[in-house]
Amino acid sequence: MSILLRLSRAIDRINEWLGQGAMWLVLAAVLISAGNALVRKLFHTSSNAFLEIQWYLFAGIFMLAAGYTFLRNEHVRIDIFAGRLSPRGQNLVDIVGILLFMLPMACLILWLSWPIVMLSIHSGEMSSNPGGLVRWPVKLLLPVGLFFLVLQALSELIKRIAFLTGQGPNPLERRRGPSAEEELAAAIKAREATQ
Repeated sequence: MSILLRLSRAIDRINEWLGQGAMWLVLAAVLISAGNALVRKLFHTSSNAFLEIQWYLFAGIFMLAAGYTFLRNEHVRIDIFAGRLSPRGQNLVDIVGILLFMLPMACLILWLSWPIVMLSIHSGEMSSNPGGLVRWPVKLLLPVGLFFLVLQALSELIKRIAFLTGQGPNPLERRRGPSAEEELAAAIKAREATQ
């Protein structure tokens, strides 16, 4: 189990890094959106590329932070039933959910999306909008994001099994400390202070 727990920690570090990067994509999307709005209002002009890059950034935020959200146990839950269970019962419910629902769904969508991405790359697919962007980078986010979500699901499975066998802490306990938004604000302040 110690080898699996080391693997789990490595996966957690990767998704932590991706989640931190996705937070910066939020800032980039806001700046581009604000800049595009200012240009549109002040100069009565706009670019489809600016609109599309906002969509691409949103896709990046959503797909690249999926594993991070699962790592932080901040994904959407419906705890009507599981919330009343003991920590052991909650972890058992999560194991069943990961094995029966999350992993099959994520793997299936990943497998089905790959040919679409490859076709987009090989055809050099471009946006049909004037001045639009190339499409394959945004399409590539789907299998990449799902790949890291699958890795995180495996990591969470390992942690839950470790908890049930008495070899690890409860992975469902809420992490104490600053929220993701507070961490981003602190990172921005730290960066400004070094400049």
